[in-house]
Amino acid sequence: MEKIFYFIRHGQTDLNLRGIVQGRGVNSPLNENGQRQAQAFYESYKDIKFDKVYTSTLLRTHQTVTPFLEQGIAWEQLEGLDEISWGIYEGREQSPAIMSGFEKVVGAWRKGDLDLNIEDGESPNQVVERQRQAIDHMLRQPEEDTVLVCLHGRALRILMCVLTDVDVRLMDDFPHTNTALYVVKYQSNQFSIIDYYNIKHLEGIVENG
Repeated sequence: MEKIFYFIRHGQTDLNLRGIVQGRGVNSPLNENGQRQAQAFYESYKDIKFDKVYTSTLLRTHQTVTPFLEQGIAWEQLEGLDEISWGIYEGREQSPAIMSGFEKVVGAWRKGDLDLNIEDGESPNQVVERQRQAIDHMLRQPEEDTVLVCLHGRALRILMCVLTDVDVRLMDDFPHTNTALYVVKYQSNQFSIIDYYNIKHLEGIVENG
């Protein structure tokens, strides 16, 4: 069995732009720039014959792939694709105190403490567990050879580690920006990245956050 996955991060939201923490518990819509990014991605990849579109359960991913859904492509939401929960930080501005807290937690993740979480939030290992369930579900669909998957920044970084057998503590080595693309091939029970951090479709679009 061989499959091709097009993994993209959602388009920009006003909360991205304003530096407000939005994780799994914040359901913000795309802003105008995010809509432009989504349309630019569509224009670049509309001729790909996607068999299915998968998204998280959050509005910003739904809106990012709307032009594809309007073609009538089948769509499914998976909780396993949701962004990590940032717990008590969600919906709050990135103040010096919150940024300091983030830096400590992300630094601990980098050192391998992947069970650590923001209070009331999720750890990377918890995200990995639900992502594996989502990937297993997608692999069980034999009629879906080419798939578009829209998810979130931190979730995307973790997922790239999971799929390519990179230690999850190195998640920040995978760059992302709004609607950045990673194309991944699944073949012989292995995943390999065949297009790494492609943002060509964003040329000419001002990136404001």
